[in-house]
Amino acid sequence: MRAILARLFFRPGLGFELLVATLFANTLALAAPIFVIQVLNRYIAFGVDTTLATLTAGAVIAVAFEFGFRRVRLKLAQRAAAPFDADAADTARNALLRTPFPVFSMFTDRARFQAVTGPDTIRNTYGPANMLVILDVPFALLFIGVLALLSPVLAAIAGGFALAILLLGFLGQKMLKAPAGTLERAGAVRQKLSQTATRAADTLRLFDSTGYIERQWRDVRAESDNAQAKFAANQDFVATATQALQALLTVATIAVGGYLVVQGRLDVGALIGANILAARAIMPLGRLAGIQRAFAVAAQSRVVLDELRTVQPERRSGAEISDFTGAVSLEDVAFIYQGQRAPVFERLSVDVAPGQTLAVSGPNGSGKSTVAQLVAGLRAPTRGKILVDGTDLEQISPAWWRRQISYLPQEPRFLPGTVRENLLAANPGLDEAELDGLIAAAGLRPFINTSSDGLDTQIRNGGDDLALGIRRRLALARALAVGGRILIVDEPTEGLDEEGRALVYAAMNAHAKGGGTIIACSFDPNIIKGADWVVDLSTKPDPRVSRLPRAADAAGRPRRGLTEAGE
Repeated sequence: MRAILARLFFRPGLGFELLVATLFANTLALAAPIFVIQVLNRYIAFGVDTTLATLTAGAVIAVAFEFGFRRVRLKLAQRAAAPFDADAADTARNALLRTPFPVFSMFTDRARFQAVTGPDTIRNTYGPANMLVILDVPFALLFIGVLALLSPVLAAIAGGFALAILLLGFLGQKMLKAPAGTLERAGAVRQKLSQTATRAADTLRLFDSTGYIERQWRDVRAESDNAQAKFAANQDFVATATQALQALLTVATIAVGGYLVVQGRLDVGALIGANILAARAIMPLGRLAGIQRAFAVAAQSRVVLDELRTVQPERRSGAEISDFTGAVSLEDVAFIYQGQRAPVFERLSVDVAPGQTLAVSGPNGSGKSTVAQLVAGLRAPTRGKILVDGTDLEQISPAWWRRQISYLPQEPRFLPGTVRENLLAANPGLDEAELDGLIAAAGLRPFINTSSDGLDTQIRNGGDDLALGIRRRLALARALAVGGRILIVDEPTEGLDEEGRALVYAAMNAHAKGGGTIIACSFDPNIIKGADWVVDLSTKPDPRVSRLPRAADAAGRPRRGLTEAGE
């Protein structure tokens, strides 16, 4: 209720116009009962046809104006709701796209589910139609007031029933709150299970794990069914009780009104009109009781979206370095994941000059990907600093920094769209010749040539449908598309055949020869032997940092590249 009132009066001028339009619409709605009273009391009593014609014309005109005012206020309500709908959509979008990576990784399934579904739920629940229902509720007093002019007794009866229906609506919202929360949580779990069933279809079947998912699905289905049954029972109680009260109001109005007619205190025309007025008085209240389900569901979405609104978005501003050389320094860097006791590493210090290669080695789970994410700016050190050309990375513009980074993640994921669109998303300025060069450098030519759509081949499910080797080659092409001064590669040769590894080595060598800096997280011996610096994360908590000798021939040329170092 408060959410709708906030929309109605967020802009006072617009809210006033809505109230005026609603006042006129509801005042004009009095034309129907007045028409009935006048026809029964004046035309039928005296039989003057011009009276009937005049009354009929007046009623038709009133109905036409009422229709017009209701259309006008719908447009006004849409304008009033638009900023709030946009805010909900922006909150969800920012939560999904602009939340800092460490915070986003801690989001619950419920938060992610509501970030996707919440804006639509809120828009449908607190939209113009339900806003107008709320606006009509106070005008029930208008119909009761006019009814009081005909019969104070019947007005008191209508007022009592109106109050009972209003209280029933508030009771219904409280009754539906708990099962609505359960249904919302169950929906988040079902979404997660559905994603698993679609994205890990081969794993579920090969390891005969479908029973594991089925058990969870049955459990959440049972919880959901119980909540749905309770929800439906409570909702049916509210709806049935509302209908019963409306029916009892008609019975009470006719019974008491009939008695008053017999006693000579009310005429038949006034009785019929009073019945119409009583029904119109409780109509918006009945509609209000009928939308309690939507309010209960939307309340859950509002809670989560309000929590997401408090999350600080990723920093957008910061310094940009002109003539960036590519120097990267880690000074006494330590990192510990939230909720863990032991740090991933501590006291990591190393200075990587422009054109040098830093290899980060260690067993799986030792923190190699964490180092890559720290340098990429996805995470911030728990202690210490990361400097780029002597400037703290915390002071650097994230957007600018990402243009300096060519990043090849360990588990590459892709945007929904074509191969071409994914490469252009990394660098919109690429022309067809440059795209062709990237395809060749990543060894994607056979894949592109054998695909019926070539560069316009659709990538689905984030690339999960592609073979691992193709996925890694495509990730290499995307990294090279950026053309950043810093090349960050995380296990770049894992899962690749000899040809694929050779392509990675060639790309890294070309980047180094061009004066670019490389951060390579890998246990590939070729990459380690070809590095200037090696950080061994297998020693805990302080990594071992080694500087490899820089061999040179008589002409002073740098030592061998990656493919030669591995021979």
